Amino acid sequence: MTLSRREFLHLMGMAGAAGLLPGSLRASSQRPTDLYEIPRFGNVCLMHMTDCHAQLNPVYFREPNVNLGVGGALGKAPHLVGNAFLKHFGVTPDSSAAHAFSYLNYDAAAKTYGRVGGFAHLASLVKRLRAERGDGNSLLLDGGDTWQGSGTAYWTRGKDMVEACNLLGVDIMTGHWEFTYQDREVIENIGEFKGEFIAQNVKVTEEALFDYKFSDFDGFNEDAGLAFKPYTMRTVNGVRVAVIGQAFPYTPIANPQRFIPDWTFGIQDERMQAVVDQVRSNEKPDLVVVLSHNGMDVDLKMAEQVTGIDVIFGGHTHDGMPAPTVVENSSGKTLVTNAGSNGKFLGVMDLDVRNGKLQGFQYRLVPIFSNLLKADPAMQAYIDQVRAPYKTQLEEPLALAEETLYRRGNFNGTFDQVICDALNKVNDAQISLSPGFRWGTTVIPGQTITMENVMDQTCITYPETYRREMSGADIKAILEDVGDNLFNPDPYFQQGGDMVRVGGLDYVCDPNQSFGKRISDMTLDDGTKIEANKKYMVAGWATVGSQSPGRPIWDVVADYLRDQKQVKINKLNTPKLVGMKGNPGLEDYPAA
Repeated sequence: MTLSRREFLHLMGMAGAAGLLPGSLRASSQRPTDLYEIPRFGNVCLMHMTDCHAQLNPVYFREPNVNLGVGGALGKAPHLVGNAFLKHFGVTPDSSAAHAFSYLNYDAAAKTYGRVGGFAHLASLVKRLRAERGDGNSLLLDGGDTWQGSGTAYWTRGKDMVEACNLLGVDIMTGHWEFTYQDREVIENIGEFKGEFIAQNVKVTEEALFDYKFSDFDGFNEDAGLAFKPYTMRTVNGVRVAVIGQAFPYTPIANPQRFIPDWTFGIQDERMQAVVDQVRSNEKPDLVVVLSHNGMDVDLKMAEQVTGIDVIFGGHTHDGMPAPTVVENSSGKTLVTNAGSNGKFLGVMDLDVRNGKLQGFQYRLVPIFSNLLKADPAMQAYIDQVRAPYKTQLEEPLALAEETLYRRGNFNGTFDQVICDALNKVNDAQISLSPGFRWGTTVIPGQTITMENVMDQTCITYPETYRREMSGADIKAILEDVGDNLFNPDPYFQQGGDMVRVGGLDYVCDPNQSFGKRISDMTLDDGTKIEANKKYMVAGWATVGSQSPGRPIWDVVADYLRDQKQVKINKLNTPKLVGMKGNPGLEDYPAA
């Protein structure tokens, strides 16, 4: 199904209202006649994708109805959902843009507009923009979380995505979930990647430096102790562009350090400032860009702290922002963007760079509607080829979805509840815990849930499950710890991800409280109060420390779905919230 002209004009009207089109194009008589006609502006084009999580084919993806902002983030992007989001960015309700950028009327809109993303469709747009901008006038940046998130990525150890990115023409990338493969696999994949992998905040430990096993790796800098190149210089249409890499700073905390024992991470503001100063002094760039996987809140703070950065292209938190946030600091202004996830968007920033500095810009975060962009034949042929050995396994039907199954949001999504219910049922547990990952595609009502859908939700390199006794105090401590990662008012103490998902457990959450005081009134599903000193049988998966002994989570969920045959959530274990009334990051939430 294609968009009607009315829907197309809604989308273009949104772009004009948000300041995303040059002023000369905002008059209705001069609007482009093609959704993907993005008028050229300035002399440099930087395209940005991030957090595709190995989704080679088009998918469904529902945006969150809960993305709470606390402290200084209250009421500000990216902590806006639903109608508050549409109003802030000037998006026309009930339009294709409203569907792309919000959860509103998701079920009906998904059937109208179809799937989003897909590397073959993305490739068509990238090729078109490169041709329109002219040879050598653009760069394609990848913010990371590219090699993980699908069955084929897991089975090929990310190599399917490396070659897909080579075909797509990715010039520069940084990483996060890339580091959840073994360190030797990371180095191998970077070696096969035809672009450049950069990260100024990843160092080799002092112990490993004495006999570093990757000392012959091209990006290793022994003098500085850096595992990868910190930045790269590119000339784009005669403009000298410096791109500095910022990998996810909390990788060894959020993911197993045992896979990458010789590398340290961190936000590293002082080092970032030193790199920016060094680049500006020695390289004399016209434009300084940071390719980041910090998460948007962290990027906003970094833009205040570190001077001399013109643009931050951000990732990690999966926030699809139609317009950059302009951050002022002591030396000027920094543009901060975030380009969504799952291959759903392509950020296109056209810049006017003259006399050694940024003079102006135009930005569009472009939804990739697979029904509107023809698949690039070469990319589609590659995708079909790389998926062929796994096709039967991926397409195995497991159950029928009777409602939308999604993940993204601060608290339980319906597919998260499926995982939690499966853990409790198959492992005979009272309570289940599942990580608050932000990746994971959506299944719409009437769609058959396949093994591929399950892999899209669970596919990590540490998928083993566990079943063990925990005290009520232990369970509360876990919830408090993750809650502080999510709701700490200082972005630099937010370590990524959403709240741990729970099954069989209800609780009250006050995000505005301090550490140790956010979680209260924990009860089992039957209303029995959780006691601090009492033991409960808990099932879970994805342990960051030592490896758990149980089966992979996808096998547990698949067994559950085969038995259920049809899936409709009986109870969603979302917490009752305190102090969140009127928060524009909350909408259609029954327990507010």
